[in-house]
Amino acid sequence: MGINKQKITHLQFYFHDRVAGKNVTAVEVASAPSTKTSATVFGKVFVLDDPLTEGPEPTSKLVGKAQGLYASASQEEFHLLMAVTYVFQGGEFNGSTLAVVGNNAVLNEVREMPIVGGSGKFRLARGYALARTHSFDLNTTNAIVHYNLTVYHY
Repeated sequence: MGINKQKITHLQFYFHDRVAGKNVTAVEVASAPSTKTSATVFGKVFVLDDPLTEGPEPTSKLVGKAQGLYASASQEEFHLLMAVTYVFQGGEFNGSTLAVVGNNAVLNEVREMPIVGGSGKFRLARGYALARTHSFDLNTTNAIVHYNLTVYHY
């Protein structure tokens, strides 16, 4: 495994998180007895297999999947602990992955999370992901989130 010169790659895509309705992509797998009375749903845990697309429309070209989990991790604010791998499908980064682990303060306009690793074309990756909510349905809690990533890799 030779290590070449460091590269910087900028990526953007839309993350489609569907917890209700047809074609659910995130499911609740755990909660605490106190979760139901918590204003922040503290302790609720979801596993996800969310599509990543080029545009915000669900019919937009699929570029990969977000696979992992998120959990409500604050008793005072609505913050999610994200532990997600972006698995890219097709194109230049086919089969490559990026790992994001960090705090997602979902009510903030822009959220920054660290990229802590990767594989394939993103071997030895580090960087950051900026997330902005594109749309959110209060009734279903389904969301579409626009991500901009800056990735340093070899």
